[in-house]
Amino acid sequence: MPEMTAVRRSVVSDGVFAQLIHRILVGEFAPGDALPAERELTEVFEVNRHAVREAIKRLQQAGVVRVAQGGKTQVLDWRRHAGLELLLELARTGAIDKVAVLRDIVVMRRTIGADAARRCARLADDAALERVAVAARSYPPGGAGPDELHAADVAFWDAVVDGSGNLAYRLALNTLVDGVNRVGAAAIAGLSAEHADRAKHDLLAARLAARDEEGSYRAAWDVLGTVVEALEAL
Repeated sequence: MPEMTAVRRSVVSDGVFAQLIHRILVGEFAPGDALPAERELTEVFEVNRHAVREAIKRLQQAGVVRVAQGGKTQVLDWRRHAGLELLLELARTGAIDKVAVLRDIVVMRRTIGADAARRCARLADDAALERVAVAARSYPPGGAGPDELHAADVAFWDAVVDGSGNLAYRLALNTLVDGVNRVGAAAIAGLSAEHADRAKHDLLAARLAARDEEGSYRAAWDVLGTVVEALEAL
């Protein structure tokens, strides 16, 4: 079994989860392998059985293990079975480099957001576009804190994504917002600057109001590029 260290954290299941998922992601536990038994893990990590069971439950929910009959926990190929929920756990626990995870998240966010804006320009009804315009006008004035700006940004993209009519984008946005909330908007390089750029958001809202599909795509790509460039520079 790969070497592990005792866990001493206030939330011990986080520590167990982080160590196990790190070893799964780097291949120390390969697809098809069985994780050590609960009793062995409690001894190695020096935690109680409840913490181990909670960590394994989270691994199962993230799509990286399967708990078989008889209690054996089999490692799955996470590249084939895991979903977006895994991103949230990676960002929260720091199981792999947080900056790398965030880079991947914001690149996906930019791609989805730009296409959602294009679809919104084409498909949204007048009421949906008015909701986008209201959200754009509701951005707080200069000097607002990161939490206030983030809340305004969520309301804006809620309106855009709902206007796109794409259920998958809607659910992806929920996951991305949850991830930002767990990490904290202020901790993500470039995000507060993106949120505070009122001019870019106003331009995007104007392109959407004009039902300019390609203009909306380009404006959204520009809006969402600030945080991408900031994280890629790290």
